[in-house]
Amino acid sequence: MSDLRALAAEAYVYGYPMVFNLDEADRFTHAGLGPVPPAPFNTLAHSTRLAGPDDTFAGVNNDTVHTVAQLDLSGGPLLLTVPDTAGRYYVLRFVDAWTNNFAYVGRRATGTAAGSFLLTGPGWRGEVPAGATRIACPTAVASLIGRWACAGPEDLPATAALQRATRLEALAPGGGSAGPLAGLPLSDPDVTDGTLMFFEKLRVRTAAFPPAPVDAEYQRHFAPLGLLASASPYRSPEPELADALREGFTEGRERVEYAAAHAEGPEQNGWRLAYHAFDHNADFFETGVLTDPEWTVRDRDAARLLRAAAARTGLWGGHGYEAASAMTWHDADGEPLEGRHTYTLRFEQPPPVDAFWSLTMYDLPEYHLVANPLDRYAIGDRTAGLRRAADGSLTLHLRPGRPEDEEAAANWLPTPPGRFRPVLRMYEPKAALFDGGYELPAIRRVT
Repeated sequence: MSDLRALAAEAYVYGYPMVFNLDEADRFTHAGLGPVPPAPFNTLAHSTRLAGPDDTFAGVNNDTVHTVAQLDLSGGPLLLTVPDTAGRYYVLRFVDAWTNNFAYVGRRATGTAAGSFLLTGPGWRGEVPAGATRIACPTAVASLIGRWACAGPEDLPATAALQRATRLEALAPGGGSAGPLAGLPLSDPDVTDGTLMFFEKLRVRTAAFPPAPVDAEYQRHFAPLGLLASASPYRSPEPELADALREGFTEGRERVEYAAAHAEGPEQNGWRLAYHAFDHNADFFETGVLTDPEWTVRDRDAARLLRAAAARTGLWGGHGYEAASAMTWHDADGEPLEGRHTYTLRFEQPPPVDAFWSLTMYDLPEYHLVANPLDRYAIGDRTAGLRRAADGSLTLHLRPGRPEDEEAAANWLPTPPGRFRPVLRMYEPKAALFDGGYELPAIRRVT
């Protein structure tokens, strides 16, 4: 049984991203995501406000508004049209059923002029409309995750106009679909064991949304678990198999949780650099995806574990070359960041970006935005009224109460009670951020 248990644990790590992703895709169509309302498949849903403390989605950002759509290409191609944003930053990112980021549309990838993109499913053969760029989706179901730069509440009408001008429609009349999860059973209803249900979902969905050919070959060695069976073996499995699946499920979940909590990556002056957390895609390179070895994990086992950890902590997150993020829990002396202290963060030079950067404040352990009297949850190069020193440096003040000094107050980012974690996001980062030409400064305690 130990071999079956080990195999089940391996299958959990392999299958968790796809099972979780499709559960969330289905849930989105009913419940939405934070400030983004729910919408059926093949329908764009837009947030019309910036996220705030009422949005209990871990790590939600406060400097963009969002557009989300769950895509079903089984009924034929979809035509996506985007407006001219006149230089404004935006990105529409495409994620397949296995959580691979396989295409980007937006300022970095395709520019800010108006454009058309034909989204096609596996095996599609047809004619691409004149002027459109084809994006071949690896799986018949995918997610579109969009961000539009928004400088504050006063900028919301402009971003809303761009969202309304974005269109998603079936290429052919009557094309499209209500969504594969509406017509395809999530699992065999006769499987009643909650743990075995995971493997049932993996069995059904792997058949419906095959992975890359190299992974299709790899998954064959899960046959002893019943994952390749045409009918469910989990209704009343043999006791030995059931025990192995339950134990393997627990072991695999612990492996993913550990990888998520102990993600490997460089640290710089107390910041954990999460620049390469989504580099697991080595198979599907469509519009806007970089194929440089720097951005692709070629070790398949390492990539599968990285994919699982990324899904666990940041489902639908993107590559660091589109938006790089760094986070910290400690000050320059290695002490935990606490709301009862005051801190400064001094940038001799601003983070090197082609778009913009921001520092967002979150509480612990939920990673939520916390209400404050200034109603400010992020601060960055687009924040109105920032005060810079004569030498061009910028000092941010992280503290619970408003500084008495007016210059410091202009650069104040309120901190929540208790421990907190700030996240620095850098949109369209320059090479200096990755090649060592620029270092993030440490957060220093003042009192």
